Amino acid sequence: MNNIINIVIADEDQESIDELLKVLTKEKFNIIGYVKDGVSLLEMVKNNHPDVVIMDLVLPQLDGFAVMKKLQEEKINTNIIIHTRLSLNGFVGKAMELGAKYYCIKPFNAEVLIERIEDIFSIQENSTNEIIPVNRYNHLEEKITNIFITVGIPAHIKGYQFLREAIKLAIANPEIINSITKKLYPTIADKYSTSASKVERAIRHAIEVAWNRGKIENINNVFGLKVYSSNEKPTNGEFIALVADKMLIEGAC
Repeated sequence: MNNIINIVIADEDQESIDELLKVLTKEKFNIIGYVKDGVSLLEMVKNNHPDVVIMDLVLPQLDGFAVMKKLQEEKINTNIIIHTRLSLNGFVGKAMELGAKYYCIKPFNAEVLIERIEDIFSIQENSTNEIIPVNRYNHLEEKITNIFITVGIPAHIKGYQFLREAIKLAIANPEIINSITKKLYPTIADKYSTSASKVERAIRHAIEVAWNRGKIENINNVFGLKVYSSNEKPTNGEFIALVADKMLIEGAC
C-alpha cells in the first residue's frame, strides 16, 4: 500500500466543502472527489473505495444514516468521520453504532480533524520506507468507544478524546495511573498542545456528563458489578483505571 490516504467528502454546503478542501492539503491526503447528496456518495464509495469518508448527516436523497446502513448491508468497509452541526446525543450514538469512527461538530478545528484522520491509521514504515496505514479501530478503539456510548460520554466533547487517550496510556503502562498528575496528564497535554490542567478538567467534565445523565445502571453493567451509586462519582484516576483494567482482563490490546 502506498502512503496516500484517499478521501471522499460529502456535504450539501459548498462552503463546508471548500473549507475541507483547503484544510486537507497534506501530501499524504488525496481528495478523490466530493459530492452533495447521499446517492452520489454511495456511488463514489462503491467505485473508488476511499480510505476515509468525511460526511455530513444532512444530505439530500439519502441522509447520512441511510448511507451508513446501505454500506453495512452491502458489506462495504470504509472509515467514516461525521462532520455535522447536529449535536444531539442520540445522533452521536446512532452514528457510532452504524460504524462512524469519529463525530466532529461544525464549525470544526482543522488540527483536530487531521488528528482524527491520523488516529484511524497507525503510520508505520517498512524496509522500503513505504508508509502503511493500518486500521487500528476495530480492536481496542472499538471497545473503548462502546463503553463510552454505553455510559453516556458524548463524542463531541473535548474530554472524550483525552479520556480515550488516558485509557490507552494506562493499558500500555499500568503504572502511569500512579503518576496521573506528573505523567499521564502532561503526556496527553503534549500530544494535543494544551495544558495538563485543561486535560484534567476536560476528563472530569466527561465523567460528570455520564453521571449527570443518570446512566448509573449502564455504568455498573459495564463493569459487571455495582461499583457506584448516583450519589458518588469516581475520580479521574479511578475511572481510567477501571476501564483500562477491564480492557486488559478481556485481552483487548
